[in-house]
Amino acid sequence: MHISEGVLSAPVLAGGAVLAVAGIAVGLRKLEGEALVRTGVLSAAFFAASLVHLPIGPSSIHLVLSGLMGAMLGFAAFPAIFVGLLLQALLFQFGGLTVLGVNAVVMGLPAVICGLAARPLLSRSGPAFAVGAFACGALSILGSLTLLYLALVLSGDALSVFAGLFFWAHLALMGIEGAITLVILGFLKRMRPELF
Repeated sequence: MHISEGVLSAPVLAGGAVLAVAGIAVGLRKLEGEALVRTGVLSAAFFAASLVHLPIGPSSIHLVLSGLMGAMLGFAAFPAIFVGLLLQALLFQFGGLTVLGVNAVVMGLPAVICGLAARPLLSRSGPAFAVGAFACGALSILGSLTLLYLALVLSGDALSVFAGLFFWAHLALMGIEGAITLVILGFLKRMRPELF
């Protein structure tokens, strides 16, 4: 879900940069102790998972793991995602430096919102936990797709058609991310219940 250099308008880039700085600042204040280690591990997982692309229609999809990051890190998911995106831009030219703020908001904001919203369900067990974990993974992707669509549409009418195609091509990723988030969080709940 990386937006490339030269696609977005200047106002969208500026707005994304401002929101990214605010999100990173709040997230950095939440990093302390074991949360710092967990953030580093999940940032590395985000970086690695995003490198495997599968072609679908006019685009390609890759795992994001943003819902997992939001559930495990809360606000700290924002700086973790930012670091992963920065490394991808510098090492593999995915996205780019001028769009780094927008890309961080597109992936980080839904992760944080879904992670915080799912916390009451994740602290329970049984079906409530399963619904919360799956929804956290799936809805963070839907949120990212929605923000990506808005960023492209706000940058010009010429991108509207591509934005719609990109959105529909990535809807399948919602189920995959929801299932992966459920499996990983379920495993962690059994092995390290204190995390929840």
